[in-house]
Amino acid sequence: MKSIILAGGSGSRLWPLSRDEYPKQLLSFDESESLLQKTFKRLKAFSKPSEIVTITNIKHYQNIRLQLNKIDKDNIVLGEPLGKNTAPAIASALEYFKQTGTTDDIVLIVPSDHLIKNIDGFNKTVEKGKVLAEQGYIVTFGIKPSYPETGYGYIKINGKLSDGYKVEKFVEKPDSETAKKYLESGEYYWNGGIFMGKISTFLSEIQKYASDIYKRLPELDFSNDLVIKYLAYDKMPSISIDYAVMEKSDKIALVELLSDWNDLGSWQSLYNVKEKDSNGNVLTGKVVVDKVKNSFIYSQKEIVAVSGLEDIILVETEDAIMACKKTESQNVKRLYEKLKAQSSDTTKLHKTVYRPWGYFTCMNSGKGYLTKTICVMPGEKLSVQSHEHRSEHWVVLEGRALVLKDDKQYNIDAGGSIDIPIGVKHSLQNPYDTELKIIEVQKGDYLSEDDIIRYEDCYGRV
Repeated sequence: MKSIILAGGSGSRLWPLSRDEYPKQLLSFDESESLLQKTFKRLKAFSKPSEIVTITNIKHYQNIRLQLNKIDKDNIVLGEPLGKNTAPAIASALEYFKQTGTTDDIVLIVPSDHLIKNIDGFNKTVEKGKVLAEQGYIVTFGIKPSYPETGYGYIKINGKLSDGYKVEKFVEKPDSETAKKYLESGEYYWNGGIFMGKISTFLSEIQKYASDIYKRLPELDFSNDLVIKYLAYDKMPSISIDYAVMEKSDKIALVELLSDWNDLGSWQSLYNVKEKDSNGNVLTGKVVVDKVKNSFIYSQKEIVAVSGLEDIILVETEDAIMACKKTESQNVKRLYEKLKAQSSDTTKLHKTVYRPWGYFTCMNSGKGYLTKTICVMPGEKLSVQSHEHRSEHWVVLEGRALVLKDDKQYNIDAGGSIDIPIGVKHSLQNPYDTELKIIEVQKGDYLSEDDIIRYEDCYGRV
């Protein structure tokens, strides 16, 4: 069996922890593996690592690869040149399987950001779904509603099948009264966005109901490059797989998910799955409370002190603070969109950004300059690179730096410095046993992380 992981979402409802360039699927919410890594490991029960295809936006491509390589380096990551919703993404991954193998296999398609703890129940659901998939159905995994949720789409069933149900229709996110009726009827399931079926069945239904996507698939060529070409992808419409195929096809069946499930689509949903204290609170970080109940309070850096409040969400990161009523957590996306319209950097990246070699923290910026602190862990090194638009000045704060510059090596101790002119090949390395910390001052007319030309890289980012 083949598998597809959809890893292109932004997780805007979990701002300010989730950011545009480091979304929720890359985050860990239990101090262990990220949601993406947990998803990949779940699928290894059914598919070889080389038969698990993850498709993501090009801006997340390297972070996705780095995280998956920590689990198994045989994984496959396809890069979308721009976001086009789930139908083009799924169709492109199916085309990859078509070009590299067979269309007779069953494929399991899952989002990268779901939290599932009952792995045995999930595996049993997949086995039930395979029976219907072999019969030519596209199978969706339905989640039995436990309360009248207005933030999910629903699926109505109509009649039994041997291992599941016939699907009558997909319905949009309802208002609260409608959601209550859905719950009481017993005929509706939450739409979890998990699908499976034969590759040939999926492609046939896409050809039938989404021909404007299907006819572009031969333009995709995965023989030399796993990053999809812009011109081919740009011609496809931006549409979800639900709208494009699922709501139109008469081959849809549902099996009930036999495990726990949470899409962590809001701070409320994260609160729901976390262990609470005796007052119903979830407290993380430097948090001090008095007479606080049923609240989620998260501190990344500063002390957060709260008194006399109930049913709130309060999240503090290095560069942002977000507070809302717990019942309003679905509307955090509105705050995110307002900040994005103001071109706020807080929607893009955290001040501290982690890399495989260590991390950097943005300290200050202005017109034509940017200042960072950079920490390189013992034995690690940055790629051999150059910049077209900026020069850099490095000052060593702690440890000892090995700097490659114009094919020459320089050893710089704490207090020493070096200049890196525009266009010069260079690398910052730490072959020693202690952490290396430097201040980097960038100067130039364009200061962005994408102004990097890599020549050599031990993490496969060239």
